[in-house]
Amino acid sequence: MEETLRYWVGFNLVRGVGPVRLRRLLQVFGDVASAWTATEAALRASGLDERALRNLLKVRAQVDLDQVLQKAMDLGVRILTWESPEYPTLLAQLPDAPPVLYLCGECLQEDEWTVAVVGTRKASAYGQQVAYRLVSELASNGLTIVSGLARGIDSIAHRAAIEAGGRTIAVLGSGVDHIYPPEHRGLAQAITEHGALVSDYPLGTRPEASNFPPRNRIISGLSLATIVIEAGLRSGALITADFALDQGREVFAVPGSILSPSSAGCNRLLRDGAHVLTEARDVFEVLHLGQVEEKRAAQMALPKTPTERAVFAQLSTDPQHVDDLARATELPAATVSGALVLMELKGLVRQVGPLTYVRAFEPPGQYQVSDSLDPV
Repeated sequence: MEETLRYWVGFNLVRGVGPVRLRRLLQVFGDVASAWTATEAALRASGLDERALRNLLKVRAQVDLDQVLQKAMDLGVRILTWESPEYPTLLAQLPDAPPVLYLCGECLQEDEWTVAVVGTRKASAYGQQVAYRLVSELASNGLTIVSGLARGIDSIAHRAAIEAGGRTIAVLGSGVDHIYPPEHRGLAQAITEHGALVSDYPLGTRPEASNFPPRNRIISGLSLATIVIEAGLRSGALITADFALDQGREVFAVPGSILSPSSAGCNRLLRDGAHVLTEARDVFEVLHLGQVEEKRAAQMALPKTPTERAVFAQLSTDPQHVDDLARATELPAATVSGALVLMELKGLVRQVGPLTYVRAFEPPGQYQVSDSLDPV
């Protein structure tokens, strides 16, 4: 992984090569190193368009990737890729998951239980009070809070999570070495001590307005659900909610006065079918998260029986149907289904669709299918 990290970073610097084009290059060339070092003719033959090809050749010729990696190391920035075991599981399930994430702080296994909290930058007294109370309850009950470090609801959500003794993740619309707004530098430092700053933008990227709407897909993608506390009809929070819906995640909205423009977006979400949120319990009930701490305690337990181990070995972050797992394990579908129910209660797997499952976490090391529980 360390040997190929420079190539992942290299592609991240190339304008016009996003998740879809990179997946195509990996399919054609087999691995990221071969794709990065491929000849111009081979890259053109792979279907890479002329603009992206010119940008790639320019970056290859002008950028010292080892120097970029050294800068990240000097700043204490970790770099995760699709190949990294620590890459967030919820985000990895998305077809447009960013190939590279830059991280200040740490994303832990317990951050699998996350909710996004977003809203207007110009929060009213009502919005501020609701945001602080709800987030305090959610964080103190084991949920990690994801937001965007913006003024208003975002910053209140981060602070409330930290003050409740919980964890929080901030997704930036800039490189993690450029904190915006600047008055949140102290808050950003606190977040790195109780969670992480995350961005898919390369180091050195400044906070331009066009960066923020795309980063919202990561806020929702890291989360089981998106909560909109206060938002106008043109609020960026509604973009995050739209991304959540496209990703198959739940959306909650806090009702507000029909006379308040800052609640118009939330009220429209409710009209269109979002879950009504008036207390933290609403989130736990809809997401079936009544026993977060118990699930965390059980999550580190490895599959106990040969059937569980056989099924677990076939699972990954790519959703698989029970019938496919039955064929792969050569076990009856009823046996596989029963094992999955028990494994979901243990926190080993998660159902992401009708009879469709993914691993809820990636255990350290690789495990063979046998009667032994020892890693090999």
